[in-house]
Amino acid sequence: MRSPRPVLVVGSGAREHALARVLARTAPVIVAPGNPGMVTQATPFPITISALAPQEIDVDLVIIGPEVPLAEGLADTLRGLSRLVVGPGADGAQLEGSKAFMKELLDEAQIPTAKFGAFTSVAEALVFLETMSPPYVVKTDGLAAGKGVLVTDSFEEAKDDVIDKLMGEAFGKAGRRIVIEEGLIGTECSLLALCDGERVVPLTPAQDFKRLANGDLGPNTGGMGAYTPMPQVTDELVAELVTTTIEPLVRALRARGIDYRGVLYAGLMLTADGPKVLEFNARFGDPEAEVLLPLLQGDLVAWFTSIAEGAVAPTPPAVGASVCVVLAAPGYPEAPRKSMPIAGLGDDGQLLSPIDGVTVFHGGTNRPDPQGPFLVNGGRVLTVSAVAETLKAARALAYEAVAQISFEGMQYRTDIAEDAVKREEQS
Repeated sequence: MRSPRPVLVVGSGAREHALARVLARTAPVIVAPGNPGMVTQATPFPITISALAPQEIDVDLVIIGPEVPLAEGLADTLRGLSRLVVGPGADGAQLEGSKAFMKELLDEAQIPTAKFGAFTSVAEALVFLETMSPPYVVKTDGLAAGKGVLVTDSFEEAKDDVIDKLMGEAFGKAGRRIVIEEGLIGTECSLLALCDGERVVPLTPAQDFKRLANGDLGPNTGGMGAYTPMPQVTDELVAELVTTTIEPLVRALRARGIDYRGVLYAGLMLTADGPKVLEFNARFGDPEAEVLLPLLQGDLVAWFTSIAEGAVAPTPPAVGASVCVVLAAPGYPEAPRKSMPIAGLGDDGQLLSPIDGVTVFHGGTNRPDPQGPFLVNGGRVLTVSAVAETLKAARALAYEAVAQISFEGMQYRTDIAEDAVKREEQS
């Protein structure tokens, strides 16, 4: 019997580590560039993504994790080399690469979303801001690694943020065009679906925790934890969300001649007036990937291949519940510090004292000395993910595991999935 061909995962974070782990169940995995914590699941191809020469790697299927190479057209290059790719071309990646493009597409497809305006002029932006009521939401138009969003009740803070972004002080070129939108009140929900260019299959809804500190306080981050499933989001509501948000978006993309094959990530707010779209992203969320992927059963290589080929198969069954907690570097998100040793991990990058159901996904680590400790090498350093039969059990396992790990200045939230567990117990 012929051995399975390797699969290439592009990226180096916890999301790509989660992808490598589930794909390695059925095929060898190469990760470019990967990180030292992935070596037990995948073979690193240590080269920067911008220098990646896909023809040098002999694979049929490629899954692109991060948003930047998608926006820069890596999927187009790969398809030109006859590779099967999970990830949109540069045209489809505009969904995430330009928030103004995304909002205009939502408007065109009549998908419920917040009132908004897109601006390059400080004066025009401030006039529009004065017509809004708190909470004020100011977003960079371009990619900002999940940190280009300000949500505030202070008009003065929103005004200063508008000026900083449009004058290039906050996010450089990515912030020279901004979107101002009304703040929506409700429950946030991440609904990810896989799209083969025409059809979509949804995954289990998850909730991400964007703010740095407990109680949703502090600055926005790339995500400090997540859980799935959401007890209040029924199968009927998922079907409604697919019908009213994701499928109309796919039709709008097709009307523009965009053949979208990859992940559609709908960031939603479940408001008193019904669900509304906060954002669409063009890839697996991080940390949502670290709770969604571990629950999926079966041959995910075959499933991803069907998506890339334009004949998506039904979503693999998801079993149980999952909670993850992100361990972040001191100074994150503004100015994370690096190079501190991490205690509590073994040579394989997992817990020194393993806990059944727990996986440590590496996002920002390094190990310059193969005999030495793993070191902090990024803002979001590790994602501790736990799988169990219930959210309560998964949450307990995740925090039991977190207690084993330490590094100088380690930051994490202690309230991930706390309210969801209470809701689960009441249902």
